[in-house]
Amino acid sequence: MSGSRRSLASHRRIVIKIGSALLVDRKSGLRTEWLDAICTDIAQLKASGVDVLVVSSGAIALGRTVLDLPSGALKLEESQAAAAVGQIALARAWSGSLSRDAIVAGQILLTLGDTEERRRYLNARATINQLLKIGAIPIINENDTVATSEIRYGDNDRLAARVATMTGADLLVLLSDIDGLYTAPPHLDPDARFLDTIPAITPEIEAMAGGAASELSRGGMRTKIDAGKIATSAGCAMIIASGKTEHPLKAIEDGARFSWFAPSATPVTARKTWIAGQLQPAGELVVDAGAGKALADGKSLLPAGVISVAGHFHRGDTIAIIGPDGREIARGLAGYDADEARRITGHKSADIEAVLGYAGRAAMVHRDDLVVTRSSGRQDEDEQGSKEEAAHA
Repeated sequence: MSGSRRSLASHRRIVIKIGSALLVDRKSGLRTEWLDAICTDIAQLKASGVDVLVVSSGAIALGRTVLDLPSGALKLEESQAAAAVGQIALARAWSGSLSRDAIVAGQILLTLGDTEERRRYLNARATINQLLKIGAIPIINENDTVATSEIRYGDNDRLAARVATMTGADLLVLLSDIDGLYTAPPHLDPDARFLDTIPAITPEIEAMAGGAASELSRGGMRTKIDAGKIATSAGCAMIIASGKTEHPLKAIEDGARFSWFAPSATPVTARKTWIAGQLQPAGELVVDAGAGKALADGKSLLPAGVISVAGHFHRGDTIAIIGPDGREIARGLAGYDADEARRITGHKSADIEAVLGYAGRAAMVHRDDLVVTRSSGRQDEDEQGSKEEAAHA
């Protein structure tokens, strides 16, 4: 590797995401030899001084094999039962494989609220950091036993990206059944071209993402690009690589092909990383072109630049800010409840008191609570930082 594409061992903290199809064979169950091989890779990285975290899929896939459930889609309660059985088997397998190198595994099961709600986010981060401090390897998965379609990540790619930003990792490695990003899904288009380096995730890059290709996988390239947007905006590089071979991390070190997503040159601060990575905005504000430019220049969003308000949100909720072309350009914390926001939409800040009957704040979303998310935009940095972040860094 050259330039910014450093060796894995030169990174400070790496999050490795492993897909279900790599860990679990639909007929035979857990792929024990593969698991042992990657644990050897992880042990070597750890011995070189790298903090390693693992986001491991496979609980439902393993549980359905143990329970001998039929192929095809599962009902919600069947998936949750499969997860309950599979998670125990998966944790035992990781613990056993890592213990061969005298490494202790610690299981962390997260729900959507653990990264979307600020207090729980900080608590989860503290737990993970403590495991790393004492030398354990956190094995992280979504808590599929209680998650429903309405309150879930839906895939471990985005969960891994949230973990990477939560813990300040400088590299996210997504191991999958495909070796990187192509200009089109290679199983559908024989002329698809492999992309070695992605300097920034542009709308053109997003358009290249396809869907899931495996029964065991909920994610496809679409979710990997979403993960890349979350990770790279926080200054974390990302790799998409094939995990089909044994010792996939060693293969990366030895020159196997992969796609490298460069980290942003202007990463947002920890608090703003949390805002930008929110997976389910509570509402939307559509703004005009002038407001869009003002946001890109690091200014607050004023009511005069807002065209319309959608959703039912409260002050402090995360909302998406949509440009005139219908694309999201920023995310931020609402300065007003949705009904108040609708009443002052299009008004000058000086008119807020007359409209609402009290003197509100001038900004619909203050610049300190706002992150520009559009890839072509300038990402504003919070120069002041946050006392809360300093206390938990």
